[in-house]
Amino acid sequence: MPEVNLPDVLAEVTAAFARYEQALITNDVAVLDELFWDSPLTLRYGATENLYGYAAIKAFRGARAASDLPRTTRNTVITSYGRDFATANTEFLRDGMNGKVGRQSQTWVKTPAGWRVVAAHVSVAAIG
Repeated sequence: MPEVNLPDVLAEVTAAFARYEQALITNDVAVLDELFWDSPLTLRYGATENLYGYAAIKAFRGARAASDLPRTTRNTVITSYGRDFATANTEFLRDGMNGKVGRQSQTWVKTPAGWRVVAAHVSVAAIG
């Protein structure tokens, strides 16, 4: 088993996750694109869409409406495994979600260019 939550690695992934979250709520599409691995193997399952490959994810980001983006996160758990692999999971709340809770999971891999999301999943559920 790889070493879990090495302090320096965990700090790097936590910073990358925070950068992603800031880009998401400010609609900084360039940073969002940068933080996904540029590969046809990258995928993102969204609340209403399934995106296969970096090109599809980038096209989705470019066409997404820049409204209702602010959100509050809670129960965030970031775990690193060794020096090159990590997961980040969080719940989120937005105005107008009518009591529903959003959930976001990301798989991060350290590449020569830095930490990148290689798989992501976003869903909304009626849980409290």
